[in-house]
Amino acid sequence: MAEGWARSLHAGVIEAQSAGTRPKEIDPMAVRVMREAGVDIAGHGSTRLADLTGERFDLAVTVCDDAREACPVVPGAARTVHAPFDDPPRLAAEARTEEEALGHYRRVRDKIRRFVEELPGLFEG
Repeated sequence: MAEGWARSLHAGVIEAQSAGTRPKEIDPMAVRVMREAGVDIAGHGSTRLADLTGERFDLAVTVCDDAREACPVVPGAARTVHAPFDDPPRLAAEARTEEEALGHYRRVRDKIRRFVEELPGLFEG
């Protein structure tokens, strides 16, 4: 979702790319709630962090505690910051209804949007 927001809100300013320690297929519920907000992430995917060896980044943002623990410093990144967002699939797993599950995704989606709106300011610091 963060990559989708960055591409949507800061096209031409920020070149965003998702990577993970254990990337998986894109979550259909994430696709659905982002589409509700006018952002299509259906074609997005995540790269293995190891596949980015040798790449250079101005900024790396870890968005879950697992990533921060696995990669306290991201190789090739001039700076790494942590933005702790709840994990929607983990929250949705305990939901009793689909609407309740989607509510978790929407809440996290909106928090990520607010973070990404301010993202250009992190390049100045």
